[in-house]
Amino acid sequence: MKIIKKVVFVSAITFLGVVACKKDKSKEKVAGIVLENMDTSVAPTDDFFRHVNGTWLDKTEIPDDQTSWGGFNQLRKTTDADVLTILNKAIEERNFPKVKDANGNEIDSDQEKAVNYYQTIMDTVARNTKGKAPVMPYLAKIEEIKTKKDVETYLTNMAPYGGGGFYGFGVYNDLKNSSQYAGYMSGGSLGLSRDYYVDAKVKDKLVKYQEFIAKMLQEFGDNEATAKKNAATIVAFETSLAEPMMTKEESRDIRKLYNPLTVAELQKLAPAIDWQGHIDGIGVADLDKVIVTDLGYFKAFSEIFSKGSLADIKLLLRWNTINSALGSLSTDLETANWEFYSKEMRGSKKQRPRDERALSSLNGAVGEALGKLYVDKMFPPQAKKKAKEMIDNVMLGFEKRIAGLEWMSDVTKDKALEKLHKLTVKIAYPDKWKDYSKLEVKGLKEGGSYFENAINVTKWNYNKNMAKLGKAVDRTEWGMSPQTVNAYFNPVNNEIVFPAAILQPPFYDYKADEAVNYGGIGAVIGHEISHSFDDSGSRFDGDGNLKNWWTEEDAIKFKEIGSKLIKQYSDIIAIDSMHLNGEYTLGENIGDLGGVQAAYEGLQIFLAKNGRPADIDGYTAEQRFFFSWGTIWRTKMRDEALKNKIMTDTHAPGMYRAYMPLKNVDAFYKAFNVKEDDKMYLKPEDRVRIW
Repeated sequence: MKIIKKVVFVSAITFLGVVACKKDKSKEKVAGIVLENMDTSVAPTDDFFRHVNGTWLDKTEIPDDQTSWGGFNQLRKTTDADVLTILNKAIEERNFPKVKDANGNEIDSDQEKAVNYYQTIMDTVARNTKGKAPVMPYLAKIEEIKTKKDVETYLTNMAPYGGGGFYGFGVYNDLKNSSQYAGYMSGGSLGLSRDYYVDAKVKDKLVKYQEFIAKMLQEFGDNEATAKKNAATIVAFETSLAEPMMTKEESRDIRKLYNPLTVAELQKLAPAIDWQGHIDGIGVADLDKVIVTDLGYFKAFSEIFSKGSLADIKLLLRWNTINSALGSLSTDLETANWEFYSKEMRGSKKQRPRDERALSSLNGAVGEALGKLYVDKMFPPQAKKKAKEMIDNVMLGFEKRIAGLEWMSDVTKDKALEKLHKLTVKIAYPDKWKDYSKLEVKGLKEGGSYFENAINVTKWNYNKNMAKLGKAVDRTEWGMSPQTVNAYFNPVNNEIVFPAAILQPPFYDYKADEAVNYGGIGAVIGHEISHSFDDSGSRFDGDGNLKNWWTEEDAIKFKEIGSKLIKQYSDIIAIDSMHLNGEYTLGENIGDLGGVQAAYEGLQIFLAKNGRPADIDGYTAEQRFFFSWGTIWRTKMRDEALKNKIMTDTHAPGMYRAYMPLKNVDAFYKAFNVKEDDKMYLKPEDRVRIW
């Protein structure tokens, strides 16, 4: 079933590129820059992205099963192949650890549960035989609703299964007391991102969405005329819910998500729902306060719920249930889901291979169980050791950057350095793995199905989450599995996390040229550190609490500098008349700029300790550093994917990340002798100097 919308506390880099490998023509292979991918007919001072990636851009076609392509996609493809090899070997051998529960009974190990889950996804014969049957009991529950009070009861009863879509309760760090868990009431989830309901520029996509709904309703029994009428009602209903929601730009201000209310105050805000009854019904006892994430939505929802017809409410509940289940039912319904959300919305031409799609679902469901298998086979201890050394140097580089800031007072600098020194770094895999012992995953021999196992995972996550309420925060938990090619910063824990999969060739090679590594993974490290000090992360102190540590004057200067960066990106027309959204991507753009600066300083620290290398292929270490940065963001995107990314993603498209930060980096000007009449040139007073 559909998972309730969560309060987002982490910021991930969502990489779009990796450092490539080349052949040293005189010796052995050395990780570095692929000269054949460059277009040296274009000056790096005019079009840096083209200079670094031009030949690659000309010769590369986006695979039909992808909506964008770049080094990151290639690395993910390689990593998936590695994990699938490990997974298939485990299926063949079935040599799993022996595990017993508290009563001494033998149970499936975590690794065996991962295998069982995967096999039920891959068993398309069983899925097609069952068809829509697995979800029908849930639709029957909606059909039984006779009153609006029944709706409330239904929403309460369905909370462990993902809720009904209107609202949901979850447990996360208390933003102002991050060492304790607190309860949050979050607004509803919709079939599309909010902007698709309110932005006239993408009205055509809303029309396509309505057609998709009608098509699916016919699959579930409506005749054509009724399906079209119901689809129109659903879109109108979802639009009425979308309009009062926070804008995506507003939601980036974490302070606006922190609205602690007593249950009585919530009742006054949104009187249409018996909130005490809901809270009691989901088993929450002695709740002093609930943190409401979107006051405007709850106030509007209460009125919509009061005035709306029971038939329309039931119709939306029905659609939420169908839409949530499509991917885990028969293959024709899964394909229909792909045709809209991937083909129509992002321009995909072909579905990814089934085993890769199954692996993606498995990673999302029980990623750490699979991660145990991955780490055992794929991660060398040397990589972790050298990555730690690089992180230390980049941290020192960031410290140096803070100390040298001309716009910041010493008082705020001291607080910033205090926060930096408290930053926790997690590398490769957890010291303490998740405990899946209470999760039931039925294998094929036990009659398990994809839909049923997905429901069990949802319930397990819900119960695990609810059990945290009122307890001390477990800071050993990870938000990504080891086989995930990504990284993130978590402000409430003041931590940066680098899963094992990103610490591997060709993105990162512990045997490689350091300039290339610092320009690649080093800048990624710097990016995540910088998130601790971006426009959102900077609102948290070193202990992860939402607490202002800025002087008023410095806070004003920081906002003014940020506005200059907003304008740089918002001035770019990416496709047709669609501009980049500099306000929405500000945090990631600060991360990129700060990350490059800190990694560059880290490289200089390394070179000072270990000596400067000779030029390679005629390029200095500094030039190779910037080439590496430009390489990791090499990207080709389909038009629809680009539009969707601009509408929904806090990250700018990769082709802009490759060069936009560098226009503000003085060291880049020095490395390539950028002159005033060059296209990459910005006047010194126009360069953003933020971290």
